Amino acid sequence: MTRLSVNVNKVALLRNARGGNLPDLVQVSKDCERFGAQGITVHPRPDERHIRYSDVPLLKEIVQTEYNIEGNPNERFLALVLKNKPDQCTLVPDAPDVLTSDSGWDTVTHEAFLTEVIARLHKADIRVSIFVDPIEKHIEGAKKVNADRIEFYTGDYAKEFLVNPKKAVEPHARCAKLANEIGIGINAGHDLNLDNLRFYKDNVENLLEVSIGQAIIADALYFGLHNTIQLYLKELKIPHLG
Repeated sequence: MTRLSVNVNKVALLRNARGGNLPDLVQVSKDCERFGAQGITVHPRPDERHIRYSDVPLLKEIVQTEYNIEGNPNERFLALVLKNKPDQCTLVPDAPDVLTSDSGWDTVTHEAFLTEVIARLHKADIRVSIFVDPIEKHIEGAKKVNADRIEFYTGDYAKEFLVNPKKAVEPHARCAKLANEIGIGINAGHDLNLDNLRFYKDNVENLLEVSIGQAIIADALYFGLHNTIQLYLKELKIPHLG
């Protein structure tokens, strides 16, 4: 079964636009779980333009499913993660000024750094996932640095899907086969939506979890949050758990 984790960054972005507490990030996260989501993801950035560092402990108190904190593992981020101990920490190599995550780790070049960071997180009993592109040597590198999972960056897949779905998913399917062979779990995220999600899930063997935020919030403008989560669960073929 592929789990659906809702990234609530865009909820926080909307809240921050007016400086108040509407929408209420904590309540929306509770409702996402109540409507069937099996995880909540946040990605705090240094400028706190959406998720604030102060949001992280508030969500830690209320998330009942799986709490996933993702971001670039600088010392400030690691201190936040180690203090709040989520179920999963996803390491993402995004620069401070990047608009959105747009590539994965070179796990070969950054082997020593990632090994040290992952050891610190494992010592706190936190599962670690590494954001990667579908490149075999980077999958093997993720295993070498002791990551529990990889998270495939699916932005390029989403773009190519519009032109040639089979070509778009091929590297992901191929690298998923390798990941399964060497014993590392598979997550995926970035620009997955109601059009491309099922095809991806059906072609990537043993996909454990997808993290989706932008598309869910955009679709919720039309369908409402409850209906939108049901639609995504249907694409993943997950019965409603709420």
